Amino acid sequence: MSTLVGKPAPHFNIPAVMPDDSFANINLTDFLHKKYTLLFFYPLDFTFVCPTEIIAFNNRISQFEALDTKILGASIDSQYTHLAWKSTPINKGGIGDIQYPLISDINKTLAKDFGVLADDGVALRGTFLIDKTGIVRHESVNDLPIGRNVKEILRIIESLQHYESSGNVCPAGWQTDKESLAANKLSIADYLTTNAENL
Repeated sequence: MSTLVGKPAPHFNIPAVMPDDSFANINLTDFLHKKYTLLFFYPLDFTFVCPTEIIAFNNRISQFEALDTKILGASIDSQYTHLAWKSTPINKGGIGDIQYPLISDINKTLAKDFGVLADDGVALRGTFLIDKTGIVRHESVNDLPIGRNVKEILRIIESLQHYESSGNVCPAGWQTDKESLAANKLSIADYLTTNAENL
């Protein structure tokens, strides 16, 4: 099974509905050398697990912004369907005032390029963290009925940024208030001596 991790993210220039409900094209190069990009795929608008994830990302948008990370959602629906879903009240099955772009991958090119197009023609729940140089640093793919943990995605971004700034690697379950370690035998031996039982 192939992975995009460590490779340049597939380029895209693709229609989306924007936070102000306008339509525009989203181009990955707009973010290069400026921001990290968190691209997540979901199967379809007006469904069941999808709105919980979309709203969960939106509820934490300030945390992503603090990490200099741009959120992009994507499905195979049109930008017009995205707008209709945004315009539908939450108590009627809508998603409300989402403050990040929702990409229209109606031709399924983006889902194919990122390797998440399912056999039934919708995208699996793929999540891709792209660094400022355009390299994919994390990917995960859930089957359709399994929702993501947005807090864990934030932790992964924090881990990458900690590594980039310090050179230290981040052990299992690492958080910003926890100890990281140098990538050598002495450091891991010391770490495990005091932390192994709590992993």
